[in-house]
Amino acid sequence: MAHFDPGKIILDLAVSLALGGDCLSDIATLREHAPVFGTVPSDPTVSRLITSLSADAASALTAIDTARAFARAAAWNHAGEHGPDHDITAKNPIVIDLDATLVTSHSEKENAAPTYKRGFGFHPLMAFVDHGTDGTGESVAALLRPGNAGSNTADDHIEVTRKALAQLPNVYSARPGKKVLVRTDGAGSSHKYLTWLHRQRVSYSIGFGLTDAMVAALVDVPDTTWSVEAPPGWWTPR
Repeated sequence: MAHFDPGKIILDLAVSLALGGDCLSDIATLREHAPVFGTVPSDPTVSRLITSLSADAASALTAIDTARAFARAAAWNHAGEHGPDHDITAKNPIVIDLDATLVTSHSEKENAAPTYKRGFGFHPLMAFVDHGTDGTGESVAALLRPGNAGSNTADDHIEVTRKALAQLPNVYSARPGKKVLVRTDGAGSSHKYLTWLHRQRVSYSIGFGLTDAMVAALVDVPDTTWSVEAPPGWWTPR
């Protein structure tokens, strides 16, 4: 009987997801290409490992996140001047985008719930590093949530942002500074989240819907009240 290192099994599962898999048994896509991926564990072996890890999910996820950060640092380092974090400054920040998405579930799976768009399933919150015009993006953090999770829950945004900052090589996650720009849509426009971002001293751009009353009030704000900060084009009230 073959012995499989738990890390190898997790890596195989990650690769199967990258290839389009959406359940544990989709690891079979790797098993069909042994010359490329080597010996791949059986479905029962994979299930036993996941059951074991779920007994202490917090520790397992922390270990996986640590491994991901280590691998990302190595990959970005090999990319050299093409790495997303190459020469980042306050005027040329690395950008983290936060957004939630709805995932439909066709059955009452664990934590599946009705969504605000009258669907049924999950409502995870994601964080991506924007690669600019020369690329797409890179997933750095995620928070799995039931379908009825709130869109603008500040604690969820703070948790995902913390996880995303911890994934950035060469960035001190506790005080990352203006060389990191965090962007979200209106779901992130809560006092608690904005206060937390301000305390981290990161740059941030938060969208929200303007009412007619807000527009009228902004027109009356003196120009001297506003300041232009890096990156050019973004402005925030003093």
